[in-house]
Amino acid sequence: MNFLISGANGFVGKALCTELTHRGHHITAAVRSQNSLIKDTNTIVIGEIDNNTNWVDALRNVDVVVHLAARVHIMHGDTGDSLEKFLKINLHGTSNLAEQAAQSGARRFVYVSSIKVNGEQTEPTQTFTESDKPNPQDPYSLSKWQAEQELHRIAQKTGMEIVIVRPPLIYGPDMKGNLARILTVITKRIPLPFASINNLRSLIYVENLVDALITCSTHSAAAGKTYLVCDDADISTTNLLRQLGNGMGCPANLFPFPTSWLRALGKLSGKSDIIGRLCGSLRIDSGKIQRDLDWTPPYTLYQGLRTTAASYQHLGKKTCASQCSNKSIK
Repeated sequence: MNFLISGANGFVGKALCTELTHRGHHITAAVRSQNSLIKDTNTIVIGEIDNNTNWVDALRNVDVVVHLAARVHIMHGDTGDSLEKFLKINLHGTSNLAEQAAQSGARRFVYVSSIKVNGEQTEPTQTFTESDKPNPQDPYSLSKWQAEQELHRIAQKTGMEIVIVRPPLIYGPDMKGNLARILTVITKRIPLPFASINNLRSLIYVENLVDALITCSTHSAAAGKTYLVCDDADISTTNLLRQLGNGMGCPANLFPFPTSWLRALGKLSGKSDIIGRLCGSLRIDSGKIQRDLDWTPPYTLYQGLRTTAASYQHLGKKTCASQCSNKSIK
């Protein structure tokens, strides 16, 4: 089967291209610049992604498009045009690619959206499902939700099959973002006030997401569906940091601090969103994809965490050893 992967040089894209190639599929990798060319892969530079991007060369003989490329970094401050910038790539860029994919004869379009379309958090006893009323609360999630609706419109018009996948936080080796930054803090043995957080969050290991995306690309029953995907268990922020720290050989230096105080400090420092994600719950029910497609994550949560920690272990050992050395000198 011939695949086009947008955002192929990203965290998920690299893992997806590797696994698809391993399974014998043909890959065309779409990237934005010459600096992002992927070794030993048919890579096409498509430039900026918007409603004017020309995908003709990338779409030749493609059966399935997996669209990963997106504007993901939330801008700080009220710029007044942040939604417009997200819509340029996430809505108009997606719509343009889907229209051209349908015209080129692609059979299926798999769109990686976000659980943030459902909302920012759940109660500890609540889970998000596909039947929930969408509740996007920021420009990023709003642009993703609008793109989902546009894709369904294109599917009705053209007959191309659409599958939408909404993952939560994705983790694994070479991950970026806040979790990777926290791992760096852990390796430096900096005290963190996160020992009292009693929440539950669904995550997804990158290889589990890759497996789900391939299943959604190839299973006949996936056409026209939206799926929430996650690992086989939920975890608290406190336990997550402890598991990763122990896996790096550098136990997290956590101390108890009331979560209400953390939230108050978040407001004062302008970090309410980050503190909210650390303290709040966000749980997913992935039963629909399991029932429809007979899909279960090939790796457990703790297997994924162990592999992730192992990829950062050299950093943890080096930094922790330096900390111990400094203490002995004193």
